[in-house]
Amino acid sequence: MPCQARSPKPFQRLKKRRSVSDICPPPLLPLRMAELQPGMENERVGVVRDTMFQNHLILKPEIGKTRQRCTRLPGSDFVYGLTLCRTDGGVPEAIGHWNAMKNIIKAPRLPRDFIAMNRRAVIAGLVTTKEHHRYRQTHDIRRPEDDERHFKRDPPRLPDAMMYGMPARPSTPIIDVFQHKYKELWMEEQRAATEARCKAKEKIIRRGKIYETYSTMLKKYKQPVKPDSLWHLPHFEKVGPHLDTFPSQGDREKAFKGHQSEAGVRCGALAQGIYTSS
Repeated sequence: MPCQARSPKPFQRLKKRRSVSDICPPPLLPLRMAELQPGMENERVGVVRDTMFQNHLILKPEIGKTRQRCTRLPGSDFVYGLTLCRTDGGVPEAIGHWNAMKNIIKAPRLPRDFIAMNRRAVIAGLVTTKEHHRYRQTHDIRRPEDDERHFKRDPPRLPDAMMYGMPARPSTPIIDVFQHKYKELWMEEQRAATEARCKAKEKIIRRGKIYETYSTMLKKYKQPVKPDSLWHLPHFEKVGPHLDTFPSQGDREKAFKGHQSEAGVRCGALAQGIYTSS
């Protein structure tokens, strides 16, 4: 008989699963003298202090153990980050009021009056620049508030309701969109630009136009050049025909006329005529 699968017994303790602390154990605390044992890598002879085990340059790594970082972690009541003692971060406080920063108005520091300081230093009998510098450190004289000899450094006061930036353009009327008004305006602008371009070209042409006068015609006229005749040998110029087969001039013309009328029969690629038969 096939063996049946073993069913777990009642009240049997199951195998314990690994927890997060087993997979990622907490960081090791700094090593102490009480934890040292004979045979360890960090065993020391002589004067040994706990602060020596907090230096990562002195501490040696133990075989089979994780490396210690020589840092002491704070206690369980330590809070990481920045804590605000004034607020607790609750809902009533969030919706109750705003924590607005108060404006700190600093007293305006008036500029120094070098003319008065130099005049008093000269009266006191000071001459060198070093003496003047020491005198200014001990006798600091500022200009009065109502002194209008120079421009004030404070920026002008702007109105509270002032808005920065460019104003938005007004909305496009929908009736102009339906009537294609902007298309017509664009077409008119293009026509006007074309007309202006044509007028500018006409002005340029008129400005460069030359009136036809007798002198301009003489400048343009080119005297015809008689082409040179072909060169002939002088002993062939006045030689008449050696053989005349026609009895008269009328017979000659009649023969040439018949030859011209029959020229269509002798034309073609194969000299068979240009006539075709259907």
